[in-house]
This record gives sequence, structure tokens and C-alpha cells, in this order.
Amino acid sequence: MKVYFDNAATTAMDDRVIEAMLPFMKSHFGNPSSVHSHGREVRNAIEKSRKKVAELLNATPSEIFFTSGGTEADNTALVCGVETHGITHAISSPLEHHAVLHTLEVLEKKGKIKLSLLDVNSKGEIDHGQLEKLLKANPNSLVSLMQANNEIGNLNDLEKIGGLAKEYGAFFHSDTVQTMGHYAHDLKNLPIDAIVAGGHKFHGPKGSGFLFVRKDKKIHPFIHGGAQERNMRGGTENVIGIIGIAKALELAYEDMSGHQAHVEKIKKHFIDKLTQEIPGVEFNGLSADLGKSLYTVLNVSLPPSEANRGMLLFNLDLEGISASGGSACSSGATVGSHVLRALNHNPERDSVRFSFSRFNTVEEVDYTVEKLKELYAVEA
Repeated sequence: MKVYFDNAATTAMDDRVIEAMLPFMKSHFGNPSSVHSHGREVRNAIEKSRKKVAELLNATPSEIFFTSGGTEADNTALVCGVETHGITHAISSPLEHHAVLHTLEVLEKKGKIKLSLLDVNSKGEIDHGQLEKLLKANPNSLVSLMQANNEIGNLNDLEKIGGLAKEYGAFFHSDTVQTMGHYAHDLKNLPIDAIVAGGHKFHGPKGSGFLFVRKDKKIHPFIHGGAQERNMRGGTENVIGIIGIAKALELAYEDMSGHQAHVEKIKKHFIDKLTQEIPGVEFNGLSADLGKSLYTVLNVSLPPSEANRGMLLFNLDLEGISASGGSACSSGATVGSHVLRALNHNPERDSVRFSFSRFNTVEEVDYTVEKLKELYAVEA
């Protein structure tokens, strides 16, 4: 059996997304900046896609900018947010994706900002009291806190954080890569200034993304060289990526509650089976709390095992099971997870992130737990 439980890294493209993209690989090939009919039909398709994304998120089309993915969108929001609004202090957490953490660290190294990182407890929860103190002491800060952690699945309360940011005049950005297409976002009513998306996290194409920037918090462009994306991003548009991400988001919203119910059932079954079958199993962060974590992510801490130490992902792969040891963007690296380090995770225990999509089944969970039982039977 082949099992794909690494959906937080990337998801399989939906066939309907591929169908929507195909004409723009074949007959609709014009450059959207060209004024002739070939260009105009493609420009029209891009603007329809922008309008669709805006409608789904309850935003306006002028607030949506298409990018190459979540990383570029994060970099744009952070670097240009700081420059445009004269921000000299940023608040984040040690659990952020490197697209956020490294960008803020570079800005600090260049002397543009002072960076404050919030404390987190052993479950990965941030301290809202500390956030308020920092905001009070540093007016006109930038706050960057992800909606859901890509490794341990912890959900942050954007309403609460956004309320504090608004009260103290901060620019609030959130990396929403893991929640986009899985949770509804009502951007007219959510107190947030910038959010991001990567299409391949919700069954769209890789190399596609978008950035939402609230119209009263406009920022300068990050990539220069042309008037594309309403003068916000130079370069010929990735037309097939734009068509694909808009279609993927539309499909995600069509039956979001149905997809959530299906995936939650898989995750709950996984938690129950692991608890029953693997003595000493634990769960990192809040990932086993269905009410406080992403329904798509489960981060499992397994008992110390000489036979599997450092080899768990390889051993699972031999059994046809694809999973991740941490953030997929560095899964080929030997460096351990910065998120688990921040939680003071026991290095003697191997951790594995299983992440799910609407294409997974309960049978795949049963197979995976059986294989884990076999791998850990060595210690019995």
C-alpha cells in the first residue's frame, strides 16, 4: 500500500483544477499585458480569478495580489510593510515558518527593526499578556503571528491578536498558508492587515500564491520591473498558476464543512489507534486537541527506540508511507525542527508529522499504525 500523509508539505492537485488550467497551457497563451485579443482574453481570465478569490474571502479585488507562493507573499508583507509604514519594531514567535522568522531576522540584522519574540510554553501556546505589554511599550509595531503552525498544528486566535494590534496601532500580518482553503476567512470583519496563501496546500498548483493587503494599509511593491498586479509585482503573471489557485479555492469553499468532517474523522481515528496500540506515544503541541489545532495535522512523539532513532521517516518510507519530521521546506536538511526545539522536545524521542487531506482514508490510518507497531515491536 502507498500512503501519502504529508499534505502539509504539498497536496495532490484536484483533477478539476488541472482541467481549468489546461486551456491556458494550450490555446489561451497570450501575454496578459498585450492589448490584442490574445492578451485581452488572458487578462480577463486573471481578473475573473482575482474577483473569485476576493468574493470567497469577503475582500475587494484591489486587495488581492497574486504571487509565486506563500514565501514571496510573506516576504512582501513584512519587508514592504516595515518600509512603507516606517515600522521599527516587530513582534513574532519562535514557532513561525522560516519565511517569516528569517525575513524578520534579516531586517533586524540590517538595522531596520528590533525584533521581539514571544515566549511559548511546552505546548506551543503564546502569551497574550506579553504581546499586549510589548505593543503598549512599542507603538506602531509590526505583529506577525501565523494562524496555524505548520508542524504542530496549533491554532492562534486571530480575532484576539488582531484586536490587540488594532488597539495599539500595529500592522498585523498572519501567515495563513496552512489554513487557507481549510477554514473560512471573512476579511471584511477580521481585524487583520495582511494574509497569505500558497495554492499547493489546498489541491492547487505549486508556484501559485496570493497576498491580501487591506486597502487602507497599502504597501510598496517588493518585486520591481513592470506594472503587473496593479503596480505591486513586476513580471509577467503566472497565468496557469492564477487560474489554478482560484479554482482550487473555489472547490475548497464548495464543501469546506464536508472536507473538514472527513479529515477530522481520520485524525481522531489516528489519535485513538496510536493511543491504543503504541505504549508511551505522545503528541506534540496541541496537535491532539481537535478544538485547538489544525484538523489536517497530527504531530506524534514516539518512545525512544535505538532501532528507529533518526531512521523513522526512512523506515516508514520503506513501507510506502510518506510523512515528515518537521517543516517540509527543510525536510531534506539534517537540521532538527526549530519548532520542537522551542518546545524543549526530548531529542531521544523521534517525532513525525502526519498531515491529511480529503483524499485520505481510514484504511490508510490502520495500515500506518500497523507498520508503526511492527517498527516498535523491536523494543518489546
